[in-house]
Amino acid sequence: MTAPARVAAYHALRAVTSGGSDLPTALHLSRQHLPDERDRSLAAEIVTGALRWQRSLDYLIEHFATRRLAKLDPEIVAILRISLYQILHLDRVPSSAVVDDAVDLTRAARKPSASGFVNAVLRSTLRQRHALPLPPRPDDPRDREAALAYLGITHSHPDWLVERWLTRHGFDAAERWVQFNNATPPLTLRVNPLRVTREEAVAALASDGVETEPARFAPGGLIVSSGNPLRRPADGVVFVQDEASQLVTLVVNAQAGDRVLDLCASPGGKTTAMAVDVGHGGAIVASDVRPRRLALLQETIRTSGATNVAVVRVPASGALPFAPRFDCVLVDAPCSGLGTVRRDPDIRWRRREEDLPALARDQVALLMRAADVVRQGGRLVYATCSSEPEENDEVVEAFLGARQEFTTVDLRAGTNQALAPFIDDRGMFRTSPSAHGLEAFFAAALSRA
Repeated sequence: MTAPARVAAYHALRAVTSGGSDLPTALHLSRQHLPDERDRSLAAEIVTGALRWQRSLDYLIEHFATRRLAKLDPEIVAILRISLYQILHLDRVPSSAVVDDAVDLTRAARKPSASGFVNAVLRSTLRQRHALPLPPRPDDPRDREAALAYLGITHSHPDWLVERWLTRHGFDAAERWVQFNNATPPLTLRVNPLRVTREEAVAALASDGVETEPARFAPGGLIVSSGNPLRRPADGVVFVQDEASQLVTLVVNAQAGDRVLDLCASPGGKTTAMAVDVGHGGAIVASDVRPRRLALLQETIRTSGATNVAVVRVPASGALPFAPRFDCVLVDAPCSGLGTVRRDPDIRWRRREEDLPALARDQVALLMRAADVVRQGGRLVYATCSSEPEENDEVVEAFLGARQEFTTVDLRAGTNQALAPFIDDRGMFRTSPSAHGLEAFFAAALSRA
């Protein structure tokens, strides 16, 4: 009998690579057919890993199959990807069981004539698993062709993306970046001060078998070292939130009594953090466009215990339904997500370089709408989880060129020491996988005269 986790992983990977589903949805659906928690974890590991290492796996498939990937049925490609990932990256999985299940999956996919081919490719890889024919690290990093082959193929990233990072940051930083993206990310939590202190949160988690350690930079952050906090009841003690994302609310710098608009608020991590900052005398208006996103936002707020947040659905275009009375507006803009490739490995294959100009135009338009509801002397904060300048610096520059009543706030002049390692020479916030070991987030604060 084929292992249930491998069957689920195969179907989930097919759903993602065919364009029928994104990774979180595919994993959610796969879990519904796996009652055993160990099978759920293994299936998620296989799918995520196969996507993370997709390019290097495909390179090996073509090498050992001696034919182009385009000549293979997509079902066979998916079976080979999940099988090679297990053989090459999961030491605890017996290779013989992987090969046997791959052959069974081939038959179950109604491709019985390909079972011998699948068996041969996997066994050829097994024989050379300790000397794989992948591009080596170049002796001279200035050899651009060799550097791109190593970064792109061996470390499984698209050429266009590693070429950008190589040009902007140099070989060593680009290498650290791709290695970061291919590591399994830790689960990061944010303590909710509306419910507990940090010490109380640590104790509550420990009582449920979840061990944590303080995050390196975010004051309210915890890194899970063992256990699964997602099995706990949703009691609002902690929320899952990336550490770099937690730092963005420090850029907002909301003060007690402030009126804050969180324009793209769902799922609500930054909203509930700012609700603590403004206190009972302040108010947060949290908005989003889609009803499903609003439902998620409302649930986060309810669980957090925040009572100073109003949820408002806003139109996708046109003027916002607010007067210019906000002390601060946060625009956590929809973006490429290229700064979160470690956590969302399918992004590296879904995004294209030609996507960036259209995303940037939408981001500028969103900033223009948000600017109208900032009071005089108020602050507009623009944030993304993108690594690319078209969505970050260039959006800010385009906005400032059109709205001259706004100027950049130099965050170096701030008093929050937690932000100090991340402020660049222009006074903007920027986290980096190569420099800080965090996902790539960006934020700029702008003041209205």
